[in-house]
Amino acid sequence: MMVVGLGNPGPEYECSRHNVGFLVVDELARRGKAGPFQVRFDSFYLRARIHGEEVLLVKPQSFMNASGRPVRAWLDALQLLPSRLIVVHDDLDLPLGRLKVTRGGGHGGHRGVRSLQEALGTSDFPRVKVGICRPPAGLDPVAYVLAPFDPAEAEEAAAAIGSAADAVEMVVVRSLEAAQNRFNVRSKEWVSREVKA
Repeated sequence: MMVVGLGNPGPEYECSRHNVGFLVVDELARRGKAGPFQVRFDSFYLRARIHGEEVLLVKPQSFMNASGRPVRAWLDALQLLPSRLIVVHDDLDLPLGRLKVTRGGGHGGHRGVRSLQEALGTSDFPRVKVGICRPPAGLDPVAYVLAPFDPAEAEEAAAAIGSAADAVEMVVVRSLEAAQNRFNVRSKEWVSREVKA
């Protein structure tokens, strides 16, 4: 199994909203006491164990809109089908901190996901989407996703990163369906927030 977190390389993007995929992979590496990351196929990577299951953790360093190229190289080298891939990325259409575990579907305007789908020739791979919420009115969406979380968002963002790592672990150890049943449930708290918005 291969887990890919999407993001942009470089310290200026390190804690940006668009880099939550990298942050989730870092959390999985921390939990697995794995490291340091090595470099291959224009990616940072390492092998880790998730509850006894060996996984490859990958952070493409090709910039978001070219993520498909290194991921394709990894799948070819390991002779893995895209179905053995779990992709973690941010999602503007989900409220901050909310997760959605899916398989297939469109890219929804996400350039990293679009690059993967084009490079792999399929959308048939599991994804863990991490909500970062739409920007306030008048704020450029590109500037918004490339900016760090506001201090007021930090606690909720950190909790979401931990929950997304939990979701990846559940997909690896149990199944996609188990993770969907656990993490796609709209709680009363989320419904209340959306009604008030």
